[in-house]
Amino acid sequence: MSTLTFLWKLIMYRPYRYSANAVAWTLIYLAPIAPGLITKQFFDSLTGESAVAYGTWGIIALLLGAAVARVMLIIVGFITDVQFRFRMGMLLRRNVLEHVLKQPGARAIPCSPGEAISHFRDDVDQTEEAVSWSVDSFGMTCFAAVSCFILIRIDAQMTLFVFLPLVLVVTAAQLATSRLQKYRAASREATSKVTGAISEMFGNVQAIQVAGAEHRVAQRFRRLGDERRKTMLKDRLMTEVLDSIFSNSVNLGTGLILLLAAQKMRDGSFSVGDFAVFVYYLTFVTQFITNFGKFLTFFKQMSVALDRLTALLQGASAKVLTVFNPLYLSKGERNARPAKAEGVKLENAISARVDESRLDRIELNGLSYRYPDTGRGIRNINLTLERGSFTVITGTIGSGKTTLVRALLGLLPVTEGTVRWNGRIVEDLGAFFIPPRSAYTAQMPRLYSDTLRNNILLGLSEHDGNLARAIHAAVMEYDVEHLQLGLDTMIGPRGVKLSGGQAQRTAAARMLVRDAELYVFDDLSSALDVETEQKLWDRLFAARGDATCLVVSHRKAALAHADQIIVMEDGRIEAEGTAEQLLQSSDSFRKLWFGEAS
Repeated sequence: MSTLTFLWKLIMYRPYRYSANAVAWTLIYLAPIAPGLITKQFFDSLTGESAVAYGTWGIIALLLGAAVARVMLIIVGFITDVQFRFRMGMLLRRNVLEHVLKQPGARAIPCSPGEAISHFRDDVDQTEEAVSWSVDSFGMTCFAAVSCFILIRIDAQMTLFVFLPLVLVVTAAQLATSRLQKYRAASREATSKVTGAISEMFGNVQAIQVAGAEHRVAQRFRRLGDERRKTMLKDRLMTEVLDSIFSNSVNLGTGLILLLAAQKMRDGSFSVGDFAVFVYYLTFVTQFITNFGKFLTFFKQMSVALDRLTALLQGASAKVLTVFNPLYLSKGERNARPAKAEGVKLENAISARVDESRLDRIELNGLSYRYPDTGRGIRNINLTLERGSFTVITGTIGSGKTTLVRALLGLLPVTEGTVRWNGRIVEDLGAFFIPPRSAYTAQMPRLYSDTLRNNILLGLSEHDGNLARAIHAAVMEYDVEHLQLGLDTMIGPRGVKLSGGQAQRTAAARMLVRDAELYVFDDLSSALDVETEQKLWDRLFAARGDATCLVVSHRKAALAHADQIIVMEDGRIEAEGTAEQLLQSSDSFRKLWFGEAS
């Protein structure tokens, strides 16, 4: 998508709001036309070259009236500008966020969260500026056209010298295009690295302290800051150079006008009123030339923002950025949405539960995924999970256990193979494997800086003792009793106020409270002591009813409960069966079993 097409699509998102904004600012920029003509007639009347006589108080009243009218127009213009530009910015952020959330979870963004925040903030702001300044450019162009018509009728030669600097501005902006884009891209990239480093430092404070790496981390951050300072200095310097070119070209035009006007007034071919209107319009023409140059600068920088936002889409079309989606900002829009949307949502939820949610069998046929960087992954996985079964996937580190469950749940994009739910092929795994069909606990639990209750429920309503049952099944009742505020205790960013085992069991409770058909555990008990782990598996086995469990673990307590055990090696299934069968037939399983025992 070209930058011009991108600009046009954003304008057409709310064309009536953009048009209202354009009309308001066009009137603002056209407002000085009338005071200029009034000033000309006033000075011509003083020299007897005009029959119109306003009088001193009359001219003051007219000019004050024009000033007040322009102020009122500016207020209206700011309102229309805010109404349009922030809707446009929110549309961009909404579309990018929606696209990110639809991607496989393990590769939702191609950069760190801090860098992604820079894209959402800086690049969208840059786009807003360019689109907003397009309105100013249109209004100023209208003023330039009207004032040019008036000034040409007075003196064509003088008018030429007024608008000549515009040619210099446009030429300078075009010549600076490649360098301007290069510096802006480098500046944005350096800023992204700094924000990414901040995010990583805040998220790994404990690891940095334990490794005694505070000085080295600070040095790295200082180096990134120096690089950002240099790139931003170049970017800012380039912008200031262009502004200087714009201003000096205008000043050159001003000097030429004054010299030429003096000569013409001496010859008598130029009246005092003509001189007054030229000088009056010159201020606004100067603003027009400068601001038009700024719009060209913003437009060139917008192409950098477009490239960076497109990179965040990871190969998807840039058209995703400008899809016309509702934002539900006004009270009327918010009130109108639930009546239709909630009915459809409820109908779909009921249909999903009746037709698809109940699990009888899951079949994986030839499932494969390769990590692009290493070439490792899983290949040709064939596996069947029956309703009510308890399946454990085990194997050495790097054998593909986590990759398998992530591929099944759509958190990694499957390259080959199919997944069938009750005999029907699942097309979109990521959208399908969600509650009430399945619930998942990752190897590294993701917790929020919120209460323990909200971390478990995550927006789900508390009813019929579902929260209490989930806490009991996750062996958390003792922990909750000894927390200062119980379930209302704030657990801090990433759950730092909880131990590793408490964090894992909180994630388990979050999963169990959703009453799913398929529960997927990825190394759930790795941070638990033997007694707590045994309680956890016993309670899970008792509480799951006829739900299906898929567990990644090498712990004996989990393996002992398994109906079937899948042994992974180098991304493929090496063996499968019960613990007794595998102890007799699989060397790899015997090593895992007796290694665990030792």
